[in-house]
Amino acid sequence: MTLLSKTLLVLMFCYVLASVLYVYRWRGSVRYASFSQYLRKAWPVFAPLNCLLYLTTKAQARQPVLASDAFAGTELLRQHWQLIRDEAQALLDAGLFDAIRTPGSAGYYDLGFRTFYKRGWSKFYLSWYGTIHHSAQRLCPQTVALLQQVPAVRGAMFSLLPPGAELSLHSDPLACSLRYHLGLVTPNSAQCRIVVDGHSCSWQDGEDFVFDETYPHYAVNNSDQYRLILMCDVDRPLSWLGRQFNRCYLGLARHSLVPNLPEDQQGAVSALFAALSPWQQRALQLKARHRRAYKLLKWLLNTTLVLLLALGLVLAFKLLDAFVWQGGLVLLHQ
Repeated sequence: MTLLSKTLLVLMFCYVLASVLYVYRWRGSVRYASFSQYLRKAWPVFAPLNCLLYLTTKAQARQPVLASDAFAGTELLRQHWQLIRDEAQALLDAGLFDAIRTPGSAGYYDLGFRTFYKRGWSKFYLSWYGTIHHSAQRLCPQTVALLQQVPAVRGAMFSLLPPGAELSLHSDPLACSLRYHLGLVTPNSAQCRIVVDGHSCSWQDGEDFVFDETYPHYAVNNSDQYRLILMCDVDRPLSWLGRQFNRCYLGLARHSLVPNLPEDQQGAVSALFAALSPWQQRALQLKARHRRAYKLLKWLLNTTLVLLLALGLVLAFKLLDAFVWQGGLVLLHQ
């Protein structure tokens, strides 16, 4: 490797380390109890990519919670919230939310929300980063039609949080969008709320708000009523440079497409997660029976992944060296 490649590799390593530490220690007001909890709850592997978007986010959007009227088209959803509510309620009455969270179902293998099912949370996808679910077109045609009229919406789902349920402190992985919530059937009470980086927002029927889901947040429903909302991913306001980078980043989100029913499409990331899920279950069984063996296996796997990533970076820089060297020879011959 040349001196230039070595320097670039060191700078990249420093940037990765700095971005992870920034998100853990300095971004926002709320801190995780420990670095270990941060590693488990905040997807630090995406911190280097997310920080590029934080740097290019427009000033008015650099806060945990935002007013929804800053996003064009959301007034259309507010105006028709009762129509949207009726279609969501019909899904709930038909038992589809329970069916989707049943192990083995088409919609169960959801990498982004995999840990929420055990707390009673469930969802029904409407669209996801360029793909409209066939089941949504069939069962929720009016809601789908409304969403298609709001250009800022990248993905959408109905989300259910039953009485007594909670989602523990966590951060979502990808900063390519912001999160929009519209209350449909809610307790209309502060007992049912989401707290984003210390800012508390309670859901109200027909009212909405937007927040940055990559800040630490948690949700609780301490009421005796279920909470049903429309949840959308909406465009993050970015500078020109940020939008160019985000074009590539959005591709990762597209591949995480999760079906509701067998009639829906499935993204490559979700298909891989579904294929690996049996191995994950075996690992959990090993953890219950032989905790030390499980920890050793987990350490070996994580170490192997880190080494493979480091090897990949070294090979990439060697290829860059070869490309630059050959380019130099071509110039000399000319």
